[in-house]
Amino acid sequence: MSAVPFLQPVPADLFSANRVRHAFHRQDGGELLVLDDVNLTINQREIVSLLGRSGSGKSTLLRIISGLIRPSGGEVRFRGKAVHGPIQGIAMVFQNFALFPWLTVMENVELGLEALGLPEKLIRRRALEAIDLIGLDGFESAYPRELSGGMRQRVGFARALVVNPDILLMDEPFSALDVLTAETLRSDFFDLWTERKLALQGVLLVTHNIEEAVLLSDRILVLSSNPGRIVAEIPVRLPQPRNRVSPEFRQLVDDIYVLMTARPLKSVGAQAEAANGAAKPPAPGLGERLPGVSTNQMAGLIEALGGPGYNGRADLPQLAATLQLEVDDLFPIVEALQLMGFAEVAHGDIQLTQAGKAYADAESDQRKRIFAEHLTRHVVLARHIRQVLDERPGHKAPRVRFLAELEDHLSEEEAEKVLQIVISWGRYAELFSYDDSAGVFNLENPVA
Repeated sequence: MSAVPFLQPVPADLFSANRVRHAFHRQDGGELLVLDDVNLTINQREIVSLLGRSGSGKSTLLRIISGLIRPSGGEVRFRGKAVHGPIQGIAMVFQNFALFPWLTVMENVELGLEALGLPEKLIRRRALEAIDLIGLDGFESAYPRELSGGMRQRVGFARALVVNPDILLMDEPFSALDVLTAETLRSDFFDLWTERKLALQGVLLVTHNIEEAVLLSDRILVLSSNPGRIVAEIPVRLPQPRNRVSPEFRQLVDDIYVLMTARPLKSVGAQAEAANGAAKPPAPGLGERLPGVSTNQMAGLIEALGGPGYNGRADLPQLAATLQLEVDDLFPIVEALQLMGFAEVAHGDIQLTQAGKAYADAESDQRKRIFAEHLTRHVVLARHIRQVLDERPGHKAPRVRFLAELEDHLSEEEAEKVLQIVISWGRYAELFSYDDSAGVFNLENPVA
């Protein structure tokens, strides 16, 4: 198996992002701030992982680094030069493979080289080397539909590596694969990295898998949400190869769970302001973002915690492993239970409140009454909708009325999402009804 030739030596600081800010413009003239004051570096021979909850702007930041998106503010530099668009030297592997289904494995891998205008014979030779290196020898003429998910992602890696990039950006590259396939591909890639069979000088991995980040990384960066800011930089000094069951490994995983489940997750700057006596932010109102989870998911986690295996309390990393839930699946449910007053999180553990225990022990109708009480108490939008319906003579109100109020605080997309979540929760609680075809809220059936 031939190794890819190295590029010329590059500075220790391969890449830097300085005070990067990004916002999306809203139709009302306002903006939705996604990233704010983000600073990071990628150093030579370093793997850096980026962790954050859904909506923290991880993928947006990755696209800014790759040059696919221009930031609203700040600067990104690669090898000392400002990045203003896609550039040679940075390649990306995507979560969903992003292969062209009408092209063979060979043709998919050759695409990047053709864009460089290289001679046909050199393109063919380098593509074959990359396919062999990544473990796809013999599948050159196969189409993506003929390959398993793991093999399709290997094509994605080969296509990115064939151009000999200095930096490889990986956007959750293993998350679409089953556990065993992901483990195999992760190990194969890391072996190529440690054995220096790749031209790569640095890797930035966006992941929602805390164990994966600890397993692979030299440094871990944690992003807060709304907007995304780097709130922690964690060096990983454990020797390779790393043992997942060692006390040191488990302790670091637990520490990151504690950090990521802190509510709210504050930036270092915000913490300093609070310490200096700065005014507290206003209480959340109609513009509060809500975790997009169903009442069934909330009920399922409450039931699991209330069962004999946990008796109301669990260590979050162990719970995630037992339930086979990734961070992006578990954290929104945990956040919803916190929001509704059914659970508390501290030091990486989740514990049911008295209300959570009562819900776990209750029958179906009683559960709905408990949920309705907490929904009215803790979710401003749900309480607001019910109050409006109670006060109107016909007990009806159009969807657009509440949507317009939400759009004073949120983007159109986020406002739609929040309203749909409250509709789902309110229907379950029988707090109100909603006629989707007419787009009207009413009180025809609710008893809460």
